[in-house]
Amino acid sequence: MLVCTHVPSFSIVVSYQSGQVTAGVLRGERSRFQLFGDTMNTAARMESTSGRSRIQVSRVTADLLIASGLSGWIVPRESKIFVKGKGEMQTYWLNTKSPKRSNSSRLKSDMTTTSETVADGGDSQSVNEVNINILDDVGTMTKTERLVEWNVEVLTSLLQQIIASRGEGVASDLASLKEKEASIGTGDTVLEEFVPIIPLKRFDAGDLSKRQAASSIDIGDEAKTQLRHYLANVASMYQHNPFHNFEHASHVTASVKKLLTRIVNVDDGNGLTMSTDNVNLVDLAGHSYGITSDPLTQFSVVFSAIIHDMDHPGVPNAQLVKENTQSAQIFKKSVAEQNSVELAWGLLMGKEYEALRACIYHTEDDLRRFRQLVVNTVMATDIVDKELQALRKARWETAFAHNPIHDATLTSDDRKATIVIEHLIQASDVAHTMQHWHIYRSWNEKFFMECYAAFKSGRADSDPSENWYQGEIGFFDFYVIPLAKKLESCGVFGVSSHEYLSYAKSNRDEWVREGERLVKEYLAKYKEMVKEQ
Repeated sequence: MLVCTHVPSFSIVVSYQSGQVTAGVLRGERSRFQLFGDTMNTAARMESTSGRSRIQVSRVTADLLIASGLSGWIVPRESKIFVKGKGEMQTYWLNTKSPKRSNSSRLKSDMTTTSETVADGGDSQSVNEVNINILDDVGTMTKTERLVEWNVEVLTSLLQQIIASRGEGVASDLASLKEKEASIGTGDTVLEEFVPIIPLKRFDAGDLSKRQAASSIDIGDEAKTQLRHYLANVASMYQHNPFHNFEHASHVTASVKKLLTRIVNVDDGNGLTMSTDNVNLVDLAGHSYGITSDPLTQFSVVFSAIIHDMDHPGVPNAQLVKENTQSAQIFKKSVAEQNSVELAWGLLMGKEYEALRACIYHTEDDLRRFRQLVVNTVMATDIVDKELQALRKARWETAFAHNPIHDATLTSDDRKATIVIEHLIQASDVAHTMQHWHIYRSWNEKFFMECYAAFKSGRADSDPSENWYQGEIGFFDFYVIPLAKKLESCGVFGVSSHEYLSYAKSNRDEWVREGERLVKEYLAKYKEMVKEQ
């Protein structure tokens, strides 16, 4: 250890940004290794706004930490910072005093839940009763509260863009939409509302260039409180499963957000500047099949990611049908997905969320498009139903085949946009398979624990451990890798699609080498946890 007694005490400031960099050695009298690029420039400019003896991280870095299951490491700054050349940015403090988790609590968490219930006893609370604040000491917040707060920030940013797109600067009054709200989604099932093509709203470059800066929009304290309360209730309606829980929903949301911000100009392949937190809509007017020109479309997809597994029972749809549960009697197929939409929509339509809804939509067309996008996006997460699979495959061939059907330009773009959105949520739902090995392994273990617990409780016909190793190889070969290739071939996601495909192949190879050993470890860990209960 080096001790310098003659050096006075000092403080340092640190800022983190994640992204691609260029590395090289600068020649000359003082040769030195140096990193270049926008990522380095952003980190350097963030440094001036960091605090003494504190570590500041960008939203991009925060998303990566959350995706790695490390949401407890960060806490949002109370206000955005201004970064030269970037504008306002939401940044986070790295929590350096996070309490250590004991082995017993970790094992219990793995077995029962990965997210704590927000409302006591699982009961919903009124907006006036709940008070979840961003706390200075993140150590006093539960994991669920931290995840809720992160999701609040993500959706608030999109709501600002929605309001800015209206040219009003404030949320609208919903008085004229009361009857429409009451009548929409009142059919026999959610699935019957599914449509093959969703007509999206588009803005031309002129409209977008005149749009008020989203960062200047204030959605209002009432709407922000309602949003926080709504998401807290959503979190409380997730069951205590090892895998299908609110943490998984947030992981899917992080992937959706990442892919949306990496959409490129499909006409000439020019990518976005990846250091920004939000998609540059002006750059993408008329491109990406209309997905990025309408902030309501983006909000709907992110919203769907958050709610897509609400009340998931921890067993597949086939088991629910076999058990003839109440939800299976109502929905017949895609049971868990339809139930999630019903619960989330019914909650959102409550009187206590009027200010929030006024931020989301202000016309009947907006309301219907929002509903349709949510239905289609959540239904896309049912990857087992063979009929839905066949429909998606046929529509993909129609839209992206070498000799696609030529129809009206907007119809063609809407078809492609609808399909791209479906594949975006599907990829995000299994994003762990296309990320770093340690992330894949962690989520794979959680899913194994969930499936094995179902088997031990009599809710599965076969022992998943007997075929888990080979099953994962088949899952990579016949679903994950083909899906990653589709992300690449649709030409929308730029370098991210190649990144997803590369990780999928790498994880597949690593699983072939390590999978059999890991399954044995999963079984041993499960048995140990059962002993400790």
